[in-house]
Amino acid sequence: MTRGFPVGEFQARLARAQDKLANRELAALLLTTEPEIRYFTGFLTRFWESPSRPWFLVVPAQGKPIAVIPSIGAALMAQTWVEDIRTWRAPNPTDDGASLLSDTLNEVAGNGQIGIPSGPETYVRVPQADWQRIKAATKGDIQSDGGITATLRAVKSSAEIEKIATACDIAGRAFARVPEIASEGISLAQVFRNFQGLLLDEGADWVPYLAGGAGPDGYADVISPATERPLADGDVLMLDTGAVFDGYFCDFDRNFAVRTASATARDAQARLIDAVDRAADIARPGTTALELFHAMDRVVTGGAGGSDSGRLGHGLGMQLTEGLSLIPNDHTELQPGMVITLEPGIETGPGRMMVHEENIVITEHGCRFLSPRAGAELEVMR
Repeated sequence: MTRGFPVGEFQARLARAQDKLANRELAALLLTTEPEIRYFTGFLTRFWESPSRPWFLVVPAQGKPIAVIPSIGAALMAQTWVEDIRTWRAPNPTDDGASLLSDTLNEVAGNGQIGIPSGPETYVRVPQADWQRIKAATKGDIQSDGGITATLRAVKSSAEIEKIATACDIAGRAFARVPEIASEGISLAQVFRNFQGLLLDEGADWVPYLAGGAGPDGYADVISPATERPLADGDVLMLDTGAVFDGYFCDFDRNFAVRTASATARDAQARLIDAVDRAADIARPGTTALELFHAMDRVVTGGAGGSDSGRLGHGLGMQLTEGLSLIPNDHTELQPGMVITLEPGIETGPGRMMVHEENIVITEHGCRFLSPRAGAELEVMR
């Protein structure tokens, strides 16, 4: 599969953004975080793991984006479609890009209003002291972008969907090989390490997220680090991965029984798959996030309103979780091109649960599974 995107992909994103800027009478967008900057530029690097340097992108109401970045990133940014790249030597405790950014904003926006992502799941990736300096030196008012960036990112292009589908295929092949690396007596920690190896072997670029659990009839939670406890006969093993291909995530899990599967675990697996199927049946343009929640909740809790985990799915794309949440009060309407997860959970006993997750894309008339669908019968590893 071809890496990256053609320039036309970024030109289309920019055109849609600038239409929305005009509608909100904004002179520019200011972006400071990895996914937003990558969305408009294609700038893909793991260097964001270092918090030492701020990075900025200015999207003007007219014209191409302007990168205001540390000089260490100039060579890579020059490989993107961005032509105007303004740099400083960083880190610089005296002025870490603050004056360069404010000068750029004043040049582009003048006294006009500048939008910055400000809704759920957003933050400003700038030290507080520098952020105050930037705002004080910028002529225009910096305010919320009104959801422009989030709205654009929520609906994926066919090229983006293809990358997510590829990540799902990679994880699907790795899940099919779990019996090679997991069996009675092997520690959960070793399974985690080996499963990451499978994901890389099958083509993942990296594995930023791996969670899971194991125990009789289920597990206590779905976010704890793996322990050295060995898998035992009758355990249910769950692995949940967010593997990345070309900057896009998959996010789904699978359950396995170790040697024998109890009636409780088998029933839970069947109900989880039923819940996913109920949601998939109504997942189409115009359906709301809360309707998907209730479709699954009726199966797993009898309509009690969910569990303490808080939601039964979420948006997916350049981030492991992004955008909408499948909760009782999210009225977001599904649109063609949205990629979401369906993630019901069920209590299997005191302090025990099982969860199941699939990835789907909303199409013009329904939905399509991107993850290889699991069956209602719990897989047993002999």
